[in-house]
Parts: sequence; C-alpha cells; structure tokens
Amino acid sequence: MGTGGSPPLDAAPKALWRKPIGHGYSGVVVAGGRLVVLDDSSGRETARCLEASTGRELWSQPFAEPYTDEFEPGPRCTPLIDGDRVYVQSCFGEFACLSMADGHRSWGFHFKDLGMFWVKDKAGGPGAANRRGNSGSAAIAGDRIFVQVGSTNGASVVALDKVRGTVLWKSQDDLASYASLVTGTLGGRHQAITVTCEGLLGLDSASGEALWRIPFKTASNRNVLTPVIDGDAVLFASHSTGLRRVQVQADGPKVRATQAWLNPSLKINLATPVRVGRHLYGHGPDKDYVCVEADTGKVRWRQPGFNQYASTVASGRRLLVLNDLGEAVLLEADPDRYHELGRFQACGKTYSHPAYAGGVLFTRDSRELVAWPLLSPAR
Repeated sequence: MGTGGSPPLDAAPKALWRKPIGHGYSGVVVAGGRLVVLDDSSGRETARCLEASTGRELWSQPFAEPYTDEFEPGPRCTPLIDGDRVYVQSCFGEFACLSMADGHRSWGFHFKDLGMFWVKDKAGGPGAANRRGNSGSAAIAGDRIFVQVGSTNGASVVALDKVRGTVLWKSQDDLASYASLVTGTLGGRHQAITVTCEGLLGLDSASGEALWRIPFKTASNRNVLTPVIDGDAVLFASHSTGLRRVQVQADGPKVRATQAWLNPSLKINLATPVRVGRHLYGHGPDKDYVCVEADTGKVRWRQPGFNQYASTVASGRRLLVLNDLGEAVLLEADPDRYHELGRFQACGKTYSHPAYAGGVLFTRDSRELVAWPLLSPAR
C-alpha cells in the first residue's frame, strides 16, 4: 500500500506475528504503536491491547456479558481510540471508557439505563440492535463522544463528556441500527450524523438539535453501513433502498437537506464504501466490487467474484480489500478500470474490518490475529 506507489504483491508476505484470539466480529484499531481488539477470550466480551510491532499482549480487560447467536459468538462493535483512552461497546449495550495504559475502567454506562430495551425474538420485532445486538461504534469530536443508544425515550443518540462520562444531551426517539456514527461540518454547522432504523439524520453536536432528516424504512427494519461525508454531502446505502447522496446546505440560521440522487440498483448490504477523489469504491450488491461516481451515482465498473462481503481500506491511490474468505486483494483506485495488483490469503473466514498502519495490515478471524508487512522498498 502506501501513498507513493508501493510495488504490487508478487507473492504472499511473511507474517510479522500471529496471536491466538477468541470469537468476535469486532474490527482492529491501531494508534501510537498499540493495537486494540475485542473478543470473547475470557468468557466475557473482552478488550485486549497488544504491542503492534510484536503482538505482545500489554493488557486484557473483560468489560461486558457475552453474546451469541446462530452466526457467531463474541463482540461486534469496533473499539475507538482517542489519545490515552479507548472506548468499547458490547452487543448488549455496555459502554465503557478504558485507559490505554493498563485497561483500567474510567467510566461507563449501560444502554438499558437510558431506556433501550431488548427483544428476544430475533426474527421480528423492532429495531436491529434490539434483537441482534449492537454492531456500530461511537464517534468523537472535540471534548465529546456521540453514542447511538436507540432509546425511544428521547435518547436515541447521546452525547457525553469524553473524559468524565457526563451526559451532555440526549436526542430523538429512533431505534438503533447497526451503523456507526460520523461527525463533520456540513452547511456551516458541526454535526453528529447517524443512520437509525428510521433514516438518515444530522444532529447539532453542541445541543443535539435535529438539523435535518431523510426518512426511509428498510425491509428488515435495519441499516448497516456507516455514512460517508463528502464536503457538504452525505453518501449512504441500504440493502433495501440503494445508494443515495444527500446535500446539506445553510438555510438562514438553520440547514436544509435534499436528496441529490438515488441509485436504487446499488442495494449494498454490509460493507461501507470508501471515497478516493470523486469516486466510491466498495463491495456491491451482487458479490461484485464496484466503482461509483460520487457526484452522480453512476456505476463506472463492476468486477465479479467478491463473494458475500468485502471491506476496503484506502491509502493514497491504493485499496486493500479483505473479503469474507480471508483473501487480501490490493487494487489501484482507478475509475476507468478494475486494476488488481496482487492478492494473498491473509486469514480464515472473516467479517471483521482490518487495520492498516505503519505499512502493516492487521487481520483477524475467529481464531487468530495476524500482522502482515506490506510496505516494501521501492524498486
């Protein structure tokens, strides 16, 4: 990978290190030479911190009761690192702030304390997270952290002081989807942007005021993908309605959101695309990989053979794609054609997002975590 035109993958790299881990779909995060991942290795949902260069475990902290269903046991929310703190969220709605130094719990709360309820009937009922567990992650901006709780008692989204855990505001009555939040300034207002079971919306980050909403419902009352911010616009896809672009603009002291376009053929189910330049790249709706114009929604090309799921990491003009069979595929971000630079078997079956830091790709499946050095000297 790398931004300066690193060489193609001519053969599988040699693993830098391997580390046995427990079950879970949680993605891997790396910052400051440390790696954090969640699993069920202790019989509970557990945060584990490793030295990124060696795989040596620095600490392990169980933080929530375990979860399991017919897909796989273990945590599904990816942790969030911010300086000397890491934030973790469990399937059942336990949220905690831990010390990056030693895993000590600084503060935490449970979603049920704010009115989130659990439904045992996984086949039906209300929102996605209420019956299948939480899969999304929080977002941080400035001194606060934004969490999608999913309470219909005015606490769908909650903002807290990221250091003390004090609740700063609660907003909306939407049920929680599987999606993660994002933050950014659109139409001159800084916002927390989220996808609930009821649609896409932007909340004022200072007050929690609902600034705009694009309502839509899906067939299974769920949304999965994370919104992608593109200037004053948001791109989002659902498995029922397709990929859309929502334009947000100032309207006096308020903001107004309008749908710029909708491509109903791009019913993307699980994997959030990435934007490189003026194009989106990501897993498509029919086991293919697609390139889409961000300004129009037009599909530039499709490449079959990417199975049920594939996550994408962008670095400069390179794309590292990891499919659910554990194949790592290196691509050029080329809007004119599918340009594959190489591939190798990185792990077993996986639905977990990898991390790429310092020239190393970190992948995990239900058995182990592996570090793959990919940054080679220029030829």
